[in-house]
Amino acid sequence: MDLLPEDDFTIRLTRDQALVLSDWLDRMEGSKEFAKLVNEDRAVWSPIHRISGTLDKSLVEIFMPDYTARLEAARERLKDTLGDLGHPPAEP
Repeated sequence: MDLLPEDDFTIRLTRDQALVLSDWLDRMEGSKEFAKLVNEDRAVWSPIHRISGTLDKSLVEIFMPDYTARLEAARERLKDTLGDLGHPPAEP
């Protein structure tokens, strides 16, 4: 089966993952460091904008007055599932 460039692709995230990713993208997209990194491959902007826009339209939490508390709770739940992933390696 040949896949066409316009075929859709679905990624599933938990609500916690979506909330944390949305916040991170919102903060990073305006930074010089992020722009410099992404501009190394300008085509990456297309999926980043699609993902960011989809998250912004789908997450009602970002408009709730307790957004910060919800975001922090989601971050903590996700960190609890990571084990050692993302921790710097122990020094010998």
